[in-house]
Amino acid sequence: MRLGCWILTWATSAMVMTGGAVHGQAQTPDNQKDYSFLNDLHGKQAMEWVQHQNHKTLSVLEKDHRFKGFYKNTLAALQAPDRVPLPQLQAGGVWNFWQDARHPHGVWRATSYRSYLFQTPKWQSKLDIDALAAKEQVNWVFEGAECLAPAAEHCLVQLSNAGEDAQTLREYNTQTGQFISGGFVFPRAKQQAAWVDDNIVLVARAWGNDGATLTSSGYPFVVKAVQRGKPLEQATEVYRGRPSDMMVAPLTFTDGDGQRLVLIQRNITFFETRYAVWDGAHLNWLALPPKSEVHGFAKGRLIVSVQDDWKPKGLPVVPAGSLVALDPKALEQGVEVIFTPDPSQALDQVGITKNTVLVTLLDNVRGRAMRFKPVQPGRPWSMEPLDVPDMSSVHIVAANPQSETAFFSVENYLTPQQLWLVEEQEQPKKIKAEALRFKTSDLVMEQLWAKSADGTHIPYFAVHRKAMALTGANPTVLSAYGGFQLSYTPTYMPEVGQLWLQRGGVYVVANIRGGGEFGPQWHEAGRKAGRQKVYDDFAAVGQDLVQRHITNPQHLGIRGRSNGGLLAGVEMVQHPTQWNAVVIGVPLLDMENYETLSAGASWVAEYGSMSVPEEAEFLKKISPLRHLKPEVHYPVPFIFTATSDDRVGPLHARRFAAKMERFKKPFFYYEDTEGGHSGTVNAAEVAHERALEAVYLSQRLMDKH
Repeated sequence: MRLGCWILTWATSAMVMTGGAVHGQAQTPDNQKDYSFLNDLHGKQAMEWVQHQNHKTLSVLEKDHRFKGFYKNTLAALQAPDRVPLPQLQAGGVWNFWQDARHPHGVWRATSYRSYLFQTPKWQSKLDIDALAAKEQVNWVFEGAECLAPAAEHCLVQLSNAGEDAQTLREYNTQTGQFISGGFVFPRAKQQAAWVDDNIVLVARAWGNDGATLTSSGYPFVVKAVQRGKPLEQATEVYRGRPSDMMVAPLTFTDGDGQRLVLIQRNITFFETRYAVWDGAHLNWLALPPKSEVHGFAKGRLIVSVQDDWKPKGLPVVPAGSLVALDPKALEQGVEVIFTPDPSQALDQVGITKNTVLVTLLDNVRGRAMRFKPVQPGRPWSMEPLDVPDMSSVHIVAANPQSETAFFSVENYLTPQQLWLVEEQEQPKKIKAEALRFKTSDLVMEQLWAKSADGTHIPYFAVHRKAMALTGANPTVLSAYGGFQLSYTPTYMPEVGQLWLQRGGVYVVANIRGGGEFGPQWHEAGRKAGRQKVYDDFAAVGQDLVQRHITNPQHLGIRGRSNGGLLAGVEMVQHPTQWNAVVIGVPLLDMENYETLSAGASWVAEYGSMSVPEEAEFLKKISPLRHLKPEVHYPVPFIFTATSDDRVGPLHARRFAAKMERFKKPFFYYEDTEGGHSGTVNAAEVAHERALEAVYLSQRLMDKH
């Protein structure tokens, strides 16, 4: 499990006007105004400032004649009844969480496996989140469930208020379709739970109200065993990490033969993890490399990926990026290498069925899939490539060790999401496909390469009209992420197609360093002080688009979210003349103080720390907030955030906008008062934000000035 920054948005050069002044200039405060009141997240003065900024933004963007159409089209796509209902295999059937116009909060529902294969399955509603929210007067967001395998009759449903990371856990019975009276309930906290058996749950959370059992990142470091019918105060401590850790959490795996394994996962940093097997009384720490990740349990073996070269005792070196199987009770007796990627490849996802291990990987950022089976201990695993479409993202949607089947999703920028069934001995077959939401016959997707400042070749995808003229003036949006070893792969986005591509826009996604597109080394190159390479890569792709006469700075906009929001902010201050639109979403921007804001301390392994002199100097060098200058002319940005974001938090965005206001620089700012870091809580709010972006980008990059 990884916590942290988890990942098309769209404004005028000097004059975005709708019957008034440039946004951000009217009624700006004196240069000496104290903005410290913004630190009080929900304070009266802070929220008045937020509402004022929101009103100024909406008075321009919502009044644009295109806004209503953009909103209507996006909402229709988000709530389309013929979307693919993504499956979850559990409790003897197929489960799905579904949101539509009738259920904006969503309904958790179930059907039989046979029924699911039909075009229109017969669903049975199991948990109506809208009804629950109305009954309890809480803006509940369903965030999944932790179920006790193999029967999955008992589940801990994870509910978040308005989309924040903190959750309330409640025991639910999948057979009766009811919350269990007197069952397990874990009040609101950033927490993780894992079943040991019917009557014991391991929980990592804050134990008490003083924060003494939380790390500096705001996550728990104490795991306790809670017994059914007993209060939390009587929980028994199983493991206590350190306040300096990032977090500690319990994990439970059950393989297809019914063998159960309980682990304690201690995240020392975001990337360095230790694992221990808990037998109910003792902990046995596994001699795994610090940078490793457990993916599951198959045939009594732990399935683990390693991010550094690893030399197990008495065995050959296991190359970084490899997937291995090992006996958790006797690791020293043998480590079986399942798969080692080539230099052009990277492990993406791992799924486990009753008798196989499924792997999706990237090969030059193109999705591939494989199936592996154990032959016998100590022997190489058998490998079979699976036939999936090229130039697409291939993801494991559902795989369960108690089942012989699994499901993949396949999509790209021009192909809507498809669902492929993978049975034990068969090649994948497509069983469902979402309808086209925009015309694609006149569009093309291509993969191009740019050369970064240090000579490294950086791939990027460009989607545009087949007949696009190379005039150097095509309106273009460039996006990327570039961090935390997360890969940015081709995704079908109806709003991009309808609101941008069909109107002549070009959409570009750059696979810059810092991500995981080419394995651990691609990420490592952009970590801490290497992060300037990430920003150079992105700038190089922008320059390449100009050199190819696809666009020019006046018609080129950029977009990033979370860590990508930091990317957009850096590019705005480092290369202010290279872009004419900058979308900065739920961003990190105050890099000199990020460690003390929300969960910022958890990302020290990615960004570095102000407590380390050389790392502090680099953080100062790249911090967008620090480098805003009153004498520089910047493109007018669109900054958006969320008040309830308890991961990055809104202070980064607020401080950046306030400094621009102090310097009398034009900007757009929108703060959603609900919805956490991962997004707003229902389709209507998502459509609203995306329509605002589309108007902004249209004004900035398409309209004549």
